[in-house]
Amino acid sequence: MSRRLFSTSRNLLSHENPLGLPRSNAPPELPRRQRGLPEKRHIPSVRKVIAVSSAKGGVGKSTIAVNLALAFARHGHRAGILDTDIFGPSIPTLLNLSGEPRLTEDNQLLPLTNYGIKSMSMGYLLPSTSSPIAWRGLMVMKALHQLLHSVHWGGLDILVLDLPPGTGDTQLTITQQIHLSGAVIVSTPQDIALADAIKGLALFRNEKVGVPVLGMVQNMSVFVCPGCGERTHVFGREGVERMCEQEGVELLGDVPLDARICEDADRGCPTVVGEPGNGRAKAFMGIAERIGVKVGL
Repeated sequence: MSRRLFSTSRNLLSHENPLGLPRSNAPPELPRRQRGLPEKRHIPSVRKVIAVSSAKGGVGKSTIAVNLALAFARHGHRAGILDTDIFGPSIPTLLNLSGEPRLTEDNQLLPLTNYGIKSMSMGYLLPSTSSPIAWRGLMVMKALHQLLHSVHWGGLDILVLDLPPGTGDTQLTITQQIHLSGAVIVSTPQDIALADAIKGLALFRNEKVGVPVLGMVQNMSVFVCPGCGERTHVFGREGVERMCEQEGVELLGDVPLDARICEDADRGCPTVVGEPGNGRAKAFMGIAERIGVKVGL
């Protein structure tokens, strides 16, 4: 019988166990001065794992990630999403989910489910949506380690990791601890976003990381006026497409700048399930199909 993880009023400030998981099945500890790179592990009962990254904040990466997970599910795959942004988790809002996860008998976190996909996020473990995570690096990495290795996914064809912005500790921990099937880079066409996107691309291609880059998604590519139909490239024209040509990676697809995608996300009903028949949802479905072919779903 599963049971509640913990009371949200509990103080979780424990460096060794920041999520407050019972100790009987805690994940293996990493030596603080471990030499060399940690050994990569497969996530149990998960066939494929992809990372969705942007390196730059504010480019719509989380919205892309959750719509991709939902698109995989609509393609008939058992899909899940893991929110690896400890400080700014978005998945609870995007999936309209809240509440504390329960535990299995062997003290594994049970994902929360909506719209046919399983999900886990630090946001489910906070007392409220306004509660800050004021942790230093060690606790953040411990919490991430627990989210990566202490969730009972119960059999998935594909798990989408929604990475936080940047190319720091979280990205390195994931790429060095988990066998990833590939990475997807999200960017707007704007030069200032592309300047960071190229750093994310270089991280995954680094020989010490060695994660295949499946391609890039150009988000907010064009705004189409709903009144007159005029097309405006608010963030520039075809910037991601040019980068793909220069770097030899595939452009997986374009997602337009559309207020309805934002509205769908804010109401917790992402476009793929909120408006499944329109062109915006079809864009996500097409990107997911191309990714699925690349990773062998």
